Amino acid sequence: MSTTNRYSNQERYINLLTDFGFKRLFGTEPNKELLIDFLNVILPAKHKVQDVSYKNNENLGNTPLDRKAIFDIYCQSTTGEKFIVELQKAKQNYFKDRSVYYATFPIQEQALKGEWNYKLSSVYTIGILDFIFDDHKEEETLLHTVELKNQKGKVFYDKLKFIYVELPKFTKTVDQLESHFDKWLFLLKHLSDLEAPPEALQEVVFDRLFEVSEISNFSAVEQEAYENSLKYYRDLQNVVATSREEGIEEGRQEGFERGKQEGREQGRQEGREEGRQEGRQEGREEGKQEGREQTKIEIASSCIQQGLDTETIMAITQLSREDIEALRVG
Repeated sequence: MSTTNRYSNQERYINLLTDFGFKRLFGTEPNKELLIDFLNVILPAKHKVQDVSYKNNENLGNTPLDRKAIFDIYCQSTTGEKFIVELQKAKQNYFKDRSVYYATFPIQEQALKGEWNYKLSSVYTIGILDFIFDDHKEEETLLHTVELKNQKGKVFYDKLKFIYVELPKFTKTVDQLESHFDKWLFLLKHLSDLEAPPEALQEVVFDRLFEVSEISNFSAVEQEAYENSLKYYRDLQNVVATSREEGIEEGRQEGFERGKQEGREQGRQEGREEGRQEGRQEGREEGKQEGREQTKIEIASSCIQQGLDTETIMAITQLSREDIEALRVG
C-alpha cells in the first residue's frame, strides 16, 4: 500500500457504514455486481435478480407540495422490479413512516399517461440499520421482511415489501461465518477493521469488494470525500452515544429528587415509595427526551457543516425547517 496514503497508518479498507463507502460499494455502475449479489442474499430465492440499472435517486413528487425524497440507492431490475436501498445510521422519529412514504415514489412513477390498467411492478425497500428497533430489542431476529397481509396472516398484496437488517444484532466472528448472508453482514460491520482478506471471505465477489474498498487505490479527491464522510459518521456515533448517556443520567438524578420530594409529601412509606418510582420514571423519560432533542440539534449542526441541504437534514433529524434555518444563521 502506498506510504503517501493519509490512511496508511490506520485502516486499509473503507468503512461501509459511511455514506461514501456505502454508495461506492453499491451505488456505482462498475460495481453493480456487488449490489446484485447483496440483493440476492437479502431477497427470497424466487426474486433472484439477474441485472440492475441505476435510476435517479432524487424524486420530487407530483406537485410542489410533495416533499422531496432522496434515496441512497435506487435501481431497477431487468424484469421491472424497483429497489430502494437505504443505510440508516441512527434512530429517527417516524422511521417506519418514512420508509412507507419513500416507497410511494417508485409506485407513483409507474403511472402511464392516458388509459392505464394500474398494473404495477414490485417495489422493495431495503434498510440496512445501524441500530435496533425499540420494539424488537428482546428478539434475536435481525432480518425483518414486512408484507401487506390480511387478518388471517395471509399475504394480501405481494408486490410491496420492506426488508430491514438490524446490524447491531449480528455478533459473529470471522471464524463463525456460515452462510453468504453472514459474510455480507460481517463485511458491512467490520471491513474497515480488517488488515487483509480473511480466508473465509476469499470468494470471487468479495475479491472485487476488497479491491474497490482499498483506500490506497483512491484518488486524492476520493480520499478527501471519504475522510469527510468518515468524520461525519464518527461524529454522529459520538453524539448519539453521548446524548444517550447524558439523558439517562440526568433522568435518573431528576427522578430520584422528584421521588424523594413526593415521598415526603405523602407522609407514609408506601406513598413515598410510589412517589419515588413515579418520579424516577418521569425523570428518565424527560431526560431521554431532552437527550434526543439535543442529539437532533447536534446532528443537524454537523449536517450543516457537511453542506447538506435543508430537506435532507429535515429527513435525517425530523427537525422543522424553521429550527434548521435558525441553526444556519445562528
